[in-house]
Amino acid sequence: MSFEEIVQQITLLPEHSLRALQDISSEISLPRGHLLFRHGVTNNNIYLIAKGIARGYVDMENTQATFGFFAEGKTLLSIKSYVHNSPGYENIELLEDCVLYQLRKDDLENLYAQDIDLANWGRKLADYSFLETEQQLIARQFKNTIERYEDFQRDFPELMNRVKLKHIASYLGMTQVTLSRIRAK
Repeated sequence: MSFEEIVQQITLLPEHSLRALQDISSEISLPRGHLLFRHGVTNNNIYLIAKGIARGYVDMENTQATFGFFAEGKTLLSIKSYVHNSPGYENIELLEDCVLYQLRKDDLENLYAQDIDLANWGRKLADYSFLETEQQLIARQFKNTIERYEDFQRDFPELMNRVKLKHIASYLGMTQVTLSRIRAK
């Protein structure tokens, strides 16, 4: 996806605001397996995914718990690092070679102070992040394994063949054996 497509899907920006945002972005390419965010490390940049997939996870005792998948058009950030400028608690691993647009927090904050349209864009970006987190929390708390799997298939059909089943099972809060049984039905 292009920078403009990703930005404008959050909320439409006037041309001058879009150009100002694009001027502070840099395109980077990183390989599969790269840890973009590491637990215990401060990274308050925001990344927009042009190409590739990433997964967010936390290290648990003897395992990893996947809390999110991020494909083309999605945003990657550590909320804790971004808001508090302190070490985050998550890891973000690139599952494919990725092309990302990087935005530095200081540059963004300067634009937010100068341009109300960009400040509103940043607010909408946060709104969508909170909404996705809430939806996942509700699904984990109130839906059974089959419902969670059906939701995943509906919401993320492109990930089924691009992500390892063990990561999908972890995201859905079930074992890989349970996921295999559900898929067999």
